[in-house]
Amino acid sequence: MSEFFTRMGDGSGVYMSAEEIRFELEEGTKDAADRGKIPELTKEELDHLFEIITMPGIVVGVERGNEIVTTSDSGGCKITYHANIAIDRGTAILIHEKVLGADSLDLGHIDYTYKAVKSVLHDEAAMMELVQLNAVMPVLYGSMPNLGFYTKPDGPVDNWAELLPLGKIAEARAAQEEAVVHAVKDIVYVAEGMYAAGADGMNIDTCGASGDADVLAGLKAIEEIKRRFPDFGIQMGMAGEFILGMHGKLEYDGVRLAGLYPHKQVKLAEKAGANIFGAVVNTNSNMSFPWNLSRTVTFVKACTEAATIPVHVNVGMGVGSVPMNEVPPVDAVSRADKALIEIGKADGL
Repeated sequence: MSEFFTRMGDGSGVYMSAEEIRFELEEGTKDAADRGKIPELTKEELDHLFEIITMPGIVVGVERGNEIVTTSDSGGCKITYHANIAIDRGTAILIHEKVLGADSLDLGHIDYTYKAVKSVLHDEAAMMELVQLNAVMPVLYGSMPNLGFYTKPDGPVDNWAELLPLGKIAEARAAQEEAVVHAVKDIVYVAEGMYAAGADGMNIDTCGASGDADVLAGLKAIEEIKRRFPDFGIQMGMAGEFILGMHGKLEYDGVRLAGLYPHKQVKLAEKAGANIFGAVVNTNSNMSFPWNLSRTVTFVKACTEAATIPVHVNVGMGVGSVPMNEVPPVDAVSRADKALIEIGKADGL
């Protein structure tokens, strides 16, 4: 019985039979459909996924004409601190553009949080101006709402992660609501400075890392930025596949945020004024790559069908069915990309 090389969600290599791969594909789409209350992939789509996973060769690609664009988050830091190459962020961005062929770029501070950027905005704006002088492709300024930074002792509000175990539910919710106000103010402040510096847009990244209040801060900030600068492009990227209900009762446009999956998240991003939505589906490192890929494509397909703005799927380590590995294996990454484009109908990666 012939077997095919594939991966586990942690990146380790395994050999699986055709029957095993098909079983994993079916189970993956069932899991996504059950959690998201969305349709499973069709038999034809599962057959297509099987073909992609079992294609010969290490790297696979889309058919000519199916190419899509790429965006990046913390792109100015990937080569510097991840690859440990001693260059400045401006040079790293130019390498992303002129050597690696990125379609858009992202400048961000090493402390990738709007609260931290606020105090060094003058320097960040100067860096943005320098990058804009040399780069041809669009350059966004990126950071996270990161509501946890607003908790004591470094921030002004009580820490809801400490209050919740004590049973102080009302106090924990009040602290999160106060943190939202501070975060929105900081994000808009940085956006004003970057707009003046000539940035092509903002990347409100990793929304939801601190739960539903974190997402609300991102949505409210986008709404206010668009009110002030209607032509300013905004990419909203998520932190996880569903919104954690750390507060549990927060709403945007009458919709409760806790528990929303990508196909419903994107509708709120559209309402707020985002131009690009960065959908996230978490990789389960204990499950196989075929299971993760089928599950991810199911969520992404539902998201792109619901969306009226471009959906750029997050395909870094640990998301988008990419194995949770410091250096994601290219055989898995290229197959994930191909499947998300051809079956999930992603607009970008």
